[in-house]
Amino acid sequence: MLKGDLATTAMGIMPHTDIEQALDLALSLDIPFWPQLPKVSYYEDMYVQITEHFPGISIDEQNQRVNFSLPAFYNELENYLLLTEDENNFTLTEKYSVVYRRFLARDLKSYQAIRGQAIGPVSMGLKITDEERKPIIYHPEVRELLFDFVARKVNVQYRELTAKNPNAFVWLDEPGLEIIFGSFSGYTSERAREDYARFLTMLEGPKGVHLCGNPDWAFLLREIELDILSLDALGCGRIFSRYTGEIKAFLERGGIIAWGIIPTLTAEQEQYALPYLLGKLEEYWDYLAQHGVDRELLVKQAWLAPARCCLINADGDATVTRAFRLLKELAKKLKEKYTV
Repeated sequence: MLKGDLATTAMGIMPHTDIEQALDLALSLDIPFWPQLPKVSYYEDMYVQITEHFPGISIDEQNQRVNFSLPAFYNELENYLLLTEDENNFTLTEKYSVVYRRFLARDLKSYQAIRGQAIGPVSMGLKITDEERKPIIYHPEVRELLFDFVARKVNVQYRELTAKNPNAFVWLDEPGLEIIFGSFSGYTSERAREDYARFLTMLEGPKGVHLCGNPDWAFLLREIELDILSLDALGCGRIFSRYTGEIKAFLERGGIIAWGIIPTLTAEQEQYALPYLLGKLEEYWDYLAQHGVDRELLVKQAWLAPARCCLINADGDATVTRAFRLLKELAKKLKEKYTV
């Protein structure tokens, strides 16, 4: 069973070029994860990793592009369907993530939990486009397969992780959820809600979503069966904390919120000292407590994390590495204050 108790974790994407260094850093947290390192290989990119064996998709490594062909989708579909019961068809292979394989080779049984991740079906479907630059999620026949495909990928990863630690889970990176419910997206809000709710019922183990934007928080907190919600609290915490009723209901049914509060951009780290970040997080918690959310429950079911992933700092991995150190310092202060 997953516990909150101000445990530390982080998003999967990291700017490191040294695999072992990135793994050591990820394993220094309370809830470690396998890093996604796109600067090591294009196949380590989260949008590329999920595509292995999806019909109609090819990877242009030289130009760093994921290509999709609708005619190729139909040509490959029959063979794909024949292999759906073969778990190996949905395993993340070493070609698509050498980092994942090295993570599984580590001793992971002593951690309170371990985490994997996969890009979610909405984000995958919006990012990857056909020959006419039309997102594949707008093709009904492709979309139906897409949700099933991602669920199978997540479930295989979950089984591999639970073999290393029984308290494993896989969360979905879903930046696309910020826009999918808008009328301009070309995918109706009602259909998107139905599809996503049905998709979550297909997943094994704890169900989690991470995103850095401002989606329909009410939908994520109350309308679907999520166990974990991870957000950029530094950027979105004020808006998120106003959903007091939804947050209260989410926590009361056992949900865990991962509060991403430590900046990973160099300029933001220079601007916001640790006391400010600590105060900002407690400001959100104070507001929630004043509006009927039990503070003890809030702390008990909280995780702490960096605000978001970052690949663009001029100092390589230095700022992100420092963010992990600041995260552990912040967690220590909060655990002392709340005697966790």
